Amino acid sequence: MVSANDFRKGVTFEIDGQPYVVIDFQHVKPGKGAAFVRTTYRNIITGATREETFNPSDRFNKARIERKNMQYLYHDGTNYVFMDNETFDQLELTEEQVSEVIKYVRENDSVDVRFFLGKVIDVEAPNFVELEIVESEPGIRGDSASNITKKAVLETGAVVNVPLFINVGDTIKIDTRTGDYLSRK
Repeated sequence: MVSANDFRKGVTFEIDGQPYVVIDFQHVKPGKGAAFVRTTYRNIITGATREETFNPSDRFNKARIERKNMQYLYHDGTNYVFMDNETFDQLELTEEQVSEVIKYVRENDSVDVRFFLGKVIDVEAPNFVELEIVESEPGIRGDSASNITKKAVLETGAVVNVPLFINVGDTIKIDTRTGDYLSRK
């Protein structure tokens, strides 16, 4: 059990069998009246965000989110197949379940798959990946100090904005949470 008084960013809890994660919280002690906890929290499955105030003594069941490191094997045309690195069991996921991260993941790369009550919630790619540019307009020599960008296609098919000096064949570092170019290797 977790009480509202114990809320911190990232704490998971359940309300009516649904898992939630605390996004923001504020313990408030007004001059008159009882203290309360103003909380912003997100449904882990649907992504819906809510704001609510709780009594500090309110208690909730802790949401047990299981995280497994899995290896992306291949795409069979309809599903994406992942393998558990410990048990070697294979798991097939749909396009909707992996659409946000698969554009930054190559075959044989590892990802974290999160489960709630045995059901897949989402897939998380590593925060930073290094991928090769396979298609881009030619770079312009000496244009390394400007903030002008161009579109480039990565080996996974993702399209990112990169500086003008980046060329086909370059390996770049990408932040998978934002899709932003970070550096050239």
